[in-house]
Amino acid sequence: MGWTDERVELLKKLWQDGLSASQIAKQLGGVTRNAVIGKVHRLGLSGRATPSKPQRTTFKAPRPARVAVAAPSAPRRIAEPVSSSPVPPTPVRYVDEAPGTATVLTLGAHMCKWPIGDPSMDNFTFCGRRSEETGPYCHEHATIAYQPVQTKKKSGAAELARSLRRYI
Repeated sequence: MGWTDERVELLKKLWQDGLSASQIAKQLGGVTRNAVIGKVHRLGLSGRATPSKPQRTTFKAPRPARVAVAAPSAPRRIAEPVSSSPVPPTPVRYVDEAPGTATVLTLGAHMCKWPIGDPSMDNFTFCGRRSEETGPYCHEHATIAYQPVQTKKKSGAAELARSLRRYI
């Protein structure tokens, strides 16, 4: 749809009223937000009288006030709050200790992520046992995944001669 004189006048009025380009495009119909922005720039329209407002209000939870704390000269231990009825911490539940019981949906942060089976098959799972703190795999799979660095042989005369044969 083209820019007729009536549509350009309506565009100018809506722009001065503070509507956004998206809102103007919806009211005009047949044009996109980018077309409205391009026409506004070609017409050289100045900034709006009032800035555009979002259609829905967003709720922001109030932040707690920051308390300025002077840096202590020596580190102090902060006492843990004492509760009237001690509640034991809930242990993290892992799928099973048997490998191959975790799925993508049940895989947790501290579970072994070693894939078991073919990913294209329905019975594809992950190991699911408790993983080590340093990596994504349990001890058994970490030994497979991370091989120790092989030490180089000390090069003797025979090794030197063999390596030089490649260049001759």
